[in-house]
Formats: sequence, C-alpha cells, structure tokens
Amino acid sequence: MYSPESEVHILGPREQLCSLLGYQFADPGLLELSLRHRSWCAENGAVASNERLEFLGDSVLGLVITDHLYRSDPGISEGVLARNRSELVSAVALAGVARTRELGAAMSLGKGEEATGGRNKTSILADGIEAVIGAVYLDGGIGAATVVVLDLLHDRIQDVLYGGLASDHKSQLQELSARRFGQLPRYVLTEEGPEHEKHFSAQVELNGEPWGAGEGRTKKEAEQAAAEQAFERLQNPRKDSSDQPELAQPDLGSLAVSDRQEASSIPTETTPGGTHA
Repeated sequence: MYSPESEVHILGPREQLCSLLGYQFADPGLLELSLRHRSWCAENGAVASNERLEFLGDSVLGLVITDHLYRSDPGISEGVLARNRSELVSAVALAGVARTRELGAAMSLGKGEEATGGRNKTSILADGIEAVIGAVYLDGGIGAATVVVLDLLHDRIQDVLYGGLASDHKSQLQELSARRFGQLPRYVLTEEGPEHEKHFSAQVELNGEPWGAGEGRTKKEAEQAAAEQAFERLQNPRKDSSDQPELAQPDLGSLAVSDRQEASSIPTETTPGGTHA
C-alpha cells in the first residue's frame, strides 16, 4: 500500500554535493554563488560569479593545509612543507576531490562551457571547490571550513605524509613508457585566455598514439593531468581496450629491479617528454 513515508527522495545535484561534503549551508545563497561560473553569469545579466569566493577559498585552503602539515610533524623542514602543500592544493588534486563530490553536476555553466565538457574541466572544478570552501568559511567560520577541507583531502594528506608524493605522474609515465615502447612520452600543449589568466590543455602521445589529455592553470598541471590519465590506462588496459592500442608488455610492478633501473636511467630533461621542475 502506498504511503507518503514510502516515497524515495532523489537528491538534486546541489543537495547531493552538500551530502557528500558533509555540510549544510545556513545561507543557501552562498552555496549558489560558489557554483556560478563566469560563463553562466555572462549569459544571465552579468550577475556576480564565484571568482571572489574562489579567491577567498584559496587562502582558507592554504591556511588550513599549511597549519595541518605544520602540526603533523615538527621535524619536517620548510622545503618539504612547501612541497607537500603544493602537492595538496594543486589544481589536479583539487579537481580530483571535486569529482568525488560530484561538484561538476552542481555548477552553473554557460552554454559554451556546457557544450565543451566544462563540468569535467580541471580548471573549472579546481576553482569551483575553492569557491565552495570560501562559501563554507563565510557560512560557518574557520572551524567548519577546516573540517570540510581536511575531509576533502584526507586520503591525499595521508599519502603525502606517510606514503610519499604519489602524483608525479609524468615521472611514472616516463618510466613505464620507456619500458613498454622504448621511447619517452610526447606532450602537445595548447593555451587560451588572456596573459593574466591562461588556461592550458595537454595531450600526451605514446608510441605515436594519444593516450591521455588534461587541463590546468599552468603547463605543468595540464601535463600532469594528461600523464595521470595515460598512466592509469597503461596500468588498467582492460578498462578501455576498445579505443587504445593492445598492450603486450607486463605492468611496471612486475618488472625486475634491474629493468626499473634501466627505464629510470633515461634522461628526464628531454624534448618533448621530460620532467619539468
């Protein structure tokens, strides 16, 4: 028999986002503002975008992460602290956690961005999650923002503190590509936007075939994102075997130590596929 209690409430994208964030806004208007991309604003009467909240959220994020890293191990040097913080607040890392919270589905995007896959763009997702962090800070204070930030980045923080830096995908891909194909990856970069707000896209080619694509606010971020995708495909060929070359070589994890050393001995400063500082 039907009863109102038996109805299943399907969460909308923004309700789902709040659920995955573990935070409910006292002022829903702040959440709405944090999700307005400038492309949507330009098409809707030039209303305020999320850029100011992104600016605020970037600072809140930096403070929370720096404080947490500083307190986690008094023996860590300044240089390591800076490297770890950079690892955690990079556009690639932020976009990754944004995807796990389904942020893209909740964003307000213009028709152009919508048509070109804006809901999954690294730059839009990274900026969006920073704007949401800024909104949480204004809505609930530094305590609420700290809880949200540390929850968002918990797994990555653990990797950085106790597992070593794991996201240098360019180096990992270089080693694996050298072993699989006997050559280094090749990166093809494009850029757009004004000088003060460049947006970069990268495609990585292995053995003459495209294997990964990525975006970022710097060339390095775009290349790292592309390398991450390619490395993942190389490690898991069965997931998308229909649209990539067949892989006959074993995974890097199965190689002998001498083989790994041979692959890693290839120079890193190369054109076009070297590792950049």
